[in-house]
Amino acid sequence: MNYRKLGEEGIRELQQIVGRDYVFTDASTLTLYSRDETEDLSFLPEAVVKPADAGQIAAILSWCNARRVPVTPRGAGTSLSGSALPIHGGLVLSLERLNRILKIDERNLQATVESGVITQVLMDAVAERGLLYPIDPASKGSCFIGGNIAHGSGGPRVVKYGTIRDYILNLEVVLPSGEIIQTGANTLKNASGYSLTQLMIGSEGTLGIVTKAVLKLIPRASHSVVLFASFPTNEDACQAVSAIFRAGLTPSALEFMEREGVEWVMEHDAVDFNLKPGVEAYLLIEVDGRDRDHLFVDCEKIAGVLEQHGCDEVLVAESAAEKEAFWKIRHTLPHSVKANSIYKEEDTVVPRAELPALIKGIKEIGTRYGFQSVCYGHAGDGNLHVNIIKGSMSEEDWKHKLRDGIRELFQLTVRLGGTISGEHGIGYVQREFLDVIYSPPHLQLFRAIKQAFDPNHILNPGKILA
Repeated sequence: MNYRKLGEEGIRELQQIVGRDYVFTDASTLTLYSRDETEDLSFLPEAVVKPADAGQIAAILSWCNARRVPVTPRGAGTSLSGSALPIHGGLVLSLERLNRILKIDERNLQATVESGVITQVLMDAVAERGLLYPIDPASKGSCFIGGNIAHGSGGPRVVKYGTIRDYILNLEVVLPSGEIIQTGANTLKNASGYSLTQLMIGSEGTLGIVTKAVLKLIPRASHSVVLFASFPTNEDACQAVSAIFRAGLTPSALEFMEREGVEWVMEHDAVDFNLKPGVEAYLLIEVDGRDRDHLFVDCEKIAGVLEQHGCDEVLVAESAAEKEAFWKIRHTLPHSVKANSIYKEEDTVVPRAELPALIKGIKEIGTRYGFQSVCYGHAGDGNLHVNIIKGSMSEEDWKHKLRDGIRELFQLTVRLGGTISGEHGIGYVQREFLDVIYSPPHLQLFRAIKQAFDPNHILNPGKILA
């Protein structure tokens, strides 16, 4: 695809649309917006623009579409798949000014928000009214609702409450042509034609830019109990996961962590935790509800299941501070891994009963290709984040041989009935592996959808599809 540069004319046009104060071409801003949280990749845009509303975004896209200028939509820049990288230069369109919670409708259990609202801000706002928005990715303190929608983001509470797809009722979207549409209705049921709402979720800004969302809310549980269980092997811990559900129990969160990751948390984040010898894996389990006595009955049943699968010890958080301490270990794991070494993070997901085979296979592949891995993730829904550590690998092997190892890892995931991303998306770094999960006809359908929405391929080009 041949793209045009913005040039001085483009800069002037953008300034007329959003104002001179919201168009940036200085080196420090361009460098800042050349990256997201994906590895160490960087691509400089020509300019960064920060529109105030959907109307300004529509004018920007209309102008860029007519002139074949590439546009990279950007939320908070927390992507781990490279979806916010301006790989073709052009314009980065930041949604950070669209940051208003427009309405919390307690009668209908809905919230209407702009796409630049920080996820934690929304969660706190509805919690004050006794409500819950349960989609809470690890970066919830900084990531935007619009970015969560674009990636199909999840988090630990998906296991009980469902994915982000279950909480999006309607979207306001600006198309690459500059037209503004509503994708659905503010209703719990909608059988009126194709679901453009669901199509937009997970599309990573390649089909349109989400500017507003109507979200479903639920009543907030009044009580929770947190357990921290240790196991002698990864496989033992993973075997226990599906056994909990087969026993008729549904935790509100069920997280897996390898010992080495917990060690790095203690080293890099000064978290105090007693790491006993002979323990190689941990499960963090949370149950919530409105009846505290019933929760403790469930916890006793869970403890029985864990014991049957070789659990060494089950710690029960006795206070809010202890709950927070257990969760801090899990929440700081990604940061600690990143601080330890250059790494690549894969986002595998399999049916939960296949987790033992997945983690066993990951270690075997690592041995063959010479890489170390540290795994953690949302075990309750089969989602395992595989952090491949560069360590002592040569630069040559890291850049070339490792790709074959990652492909083999994804092939294993697919054989186990899974797929190559549960919540991080495909973006720029995983697009070369789409053929592992999709046939040529399937990929051609993807291309036809992209062509229908964005015939000039200006919107987030080079993401999902090469």
